[in-house]
Amino acid sequence: MEWFSAENVVAVGTALLGVVASGVMVWYERRVPRRKRIGYRVQMDNPIGDDVRLGRANVRLGLFDEAPEMSDATLVLLRIENDGSQGIDRDDYTGPARHGLTAVFGDRTVRGVSVTQPVGTDHLMDHFTPERGFRYEGNRLHIPRVPLNRGEHFKLLVLLSGGDVGDPIRMTGGIRDGEVHPNRSATPDEIPPVLSPPARVFTALLTVSVLVLATIIIARDDTPPPLGCETGRLTVTGSTAFAPVVETLAREYEKDCEGADIRVEARGSEAGVSGLAALGAEKAKAARAVIAFSDGPMGDRLGLRGEKVALSVFTLVVNDGIDLGMRGLTRAEVERLYRGEIHRWSDLNASRPATLPRLPDLPVVLVSRDAYSGTRQIFQERVLGGAWEGTPTTSLDCTPPANRSLVTRCELASTEDVLDKVADRPGALGYSELTLATGHKGVRRVALDGEQASVDSLGDYPYRGVEYAYTYGSPRPGSLAAGFLAYLDESTSQDVIREQGHLPCGRQPELCG
Repeated sequence: MEWFSAENVVAVGTALLGVVASGVMVWYERRVPRRKRIGYRVQMDNPIGDDVRLGRANVRLGLFDEAPEMSDATLVLLRIENDGSQGIDRDDYTGPARHGLTAVFGDRTVRGVSVTQPVGTDHLMDHFTPERGFRYEGNRLHIPRVPLNRGEHFKLLVLLSGGDVGDPIRMTGGIRDGEVHPNRSATPDEIPPVLSPPARVFTALLTVSVLVLATIIIARDDTPPPLGCETGRLTVTGSTAFAPVVETLAREYEKDCEGADIRVEARGSEAGVSGLAALGAEKAKAARAVIAFSDGPMGDRLGLRGEKVALSVFTLVVNDGIDLGMRGLTRAEVERLYRGEIHRWSDLNASRPATLPRLPDLPVVLVSRDAYSGTRQIFQERVLGGAWEGTPTTSLDCTPPANRSLVTRCELASTEDVLDKVADRPGALGYSELTLATGHKGVRRVALDGEQASVDSLGDYPYRGVEYAYTYGSPRPGSLAAGFLAYLDESTSQDVIREQGHLPCGRQPELCG
């Protein structure tokens, strides 16, 4: 088991965070000294007169209607509470006067006050006497030095006149080693929060930790590693046409098999198999850590051991300024083009049916792979019938030759280079592996004798070839080379091969011959 994998480290760390958060919450609530606090909040501020500008009372009966100076009267319910972590004694109030706090009601005048307290706190009422500073004058209500245990509170119902509903109400006074502060307004029946803000933060951390841990457990990929999962270093070289498939499978194998290091160095089929054979002649041990992929059986003549992996389909491509229609080119026309008999695309118009699009008067530019390419050799054998161009390359960058009687020809190192050059040069014609050509900007795929390249319906389409994996002798059991070759035969690997436009030989051996 991989105890120090990234998933395990995150999971254990998350679980520890949840445990620590819970412990810190309990410790914080019980042990951390905090300031003494008195909070106050306005729970009601309502008009009871008909001359209050903000909020009229529509109907008044009894004393509300008969008492003098009630036309602009308002009722305020003020709650004073100990919302700190410590009890508050009479001596904790810091003001020099007999009273401890003063409520100031702005432009309104205090007309009367009633004190209420919760059940079980009758002792608080003993402090609301004139001798202890309980009185009002003008817009101020003086509140005695009432001792409050943690969580205790009392309420003041204050009758006022003048001013408007909603005028600011503030509390003055001080607490030793603490503060007097306004709280969020609440309704009279609202239940205060069970947890303090720090406790809520730690509880949220614990919840997040549990959720993250659950997500890791659910999302974790418990798929067992592939059969033949080996470690070490392996170099994969050869075909550039098959390189995207090899690159994808190499990364998947490395992800599943920790300790496997696979380097993909696509240099062309001929270069790959020739390099492997030469390395084997000099350093046989080093050669056993190399796999060379080839478009076609290029390694057989060099004494290498080959395995059929997939059937690859290739296609001719032309610059998108040339419209060859659904018919594309006949194999006879392709042979004439590569023999150098056709210099301009318009030269083909005379032999093409009148129903096909007319070809423009553009010079033909033949963009080929170099001599190390398996894609080129399959093209030579299966499309041109064994006859290669017969004329040497005229330039490295596909510029027209000085001898205007020659068709422009150039050879490039990779399939991507060919596609880019065909897209860039008007009148250019080349060839490519089907998947790489599909969707490449600036090129059109060309049908052969009216048949489009397709892995879904091959029919008699000629431009196709088997992809081989070559090794120097039989891979040693337990080696990374043996493990990776076995991985190619697995169902998930064959899915990748099929998704990238090739037909796995393991599923359709009859196609691979």
